[in-house]
Amino acid sequence: MQIRGSRILITGASGGLGAAIARELARRGAEVVLTARRRELLDALAAETGGEVIVADLADRDDLDRLIDDAEGCDAVVLNAGVGADVAVEDESADHVDSMIEVNLRAPIQMAIGFAQHKQAENRKGQIVFVGSLSGLAATPNTRMYNATKFGLRGFAHALRQDLDGTGVGVTLVSPGFIRDAGMFAEGDVALPPGVRTKTPQDVASGVVKAVESNPAEVFVSPIELRLGATLATVAPGLSAAIQKRIGVAELKSPDA
Repeated sequence: MQIRGSRILITGASGGLGAAIARELARRGAEVVLTARRRELLDALAAETGGEVIVADLADRDDLDRLIDDAEGCDAVVLNAGVGADVAVEDESADHVDSMIEVNLRAPIQMAIGFAQHKQAENRKGQIVFVGSLSGLAATPNTRMYNATKFGLRGFAHALRQDLDGTGVGVTLVSPGFIRDAGMFAEGDVALPPGVRTKTPQDVASGVVKAVESNPAEVFVSPIELRLGATLATVAPGLSAAIQKRIGVAELKSPDA
């Protein structure tokens, strides 16, 4: 899909990653639709990018339904919003489980389905971009709900891509690792083990550009060693857990640890 002249909706646009994505898409000539809960941040970004603002809470199902309707006029959706505040096992509650699933999993699933259904009904092309995480491949301590939702999102994205094959509606998963300067890892002020490298919000934005323009199945935004480590966790979770225990991963606070 050509970005210039297209209309692209970005969820979680008030956060650091969402803002970087919006700026890059606008710089490339897209008309951006910015949505999140915090109007003041959205208004500031809209003034910078010339974007449209839609204030919506993805945990509010009425807001979500309205946002799905708004997305019908877009050529692409970037489903970037997410929360990562896991709690201790002894403090876990049904409400917390529900809130994590609602924002991280149910909302992007419903938005993607609604967008695809509309494009198919109108016989129009479109692009769906999910912003996931390497936490969708590798389980880590203290992040069980974040892992659960990101594992689920990854599975859904790849299955939806197959279901929509040949329809003109593309699906790509963008999977960041540790991102400095913005996002949940940066906001957690985590000290990484020696030798672990990071990427930038601009790298994530570039990954989204690649997703929109080329429709690959998955775009990894991480150094090769982190991607290899995540791949190891998918085939040898016991070994991965032992390595994480040895290097003290449980002491880290970031959902992407």
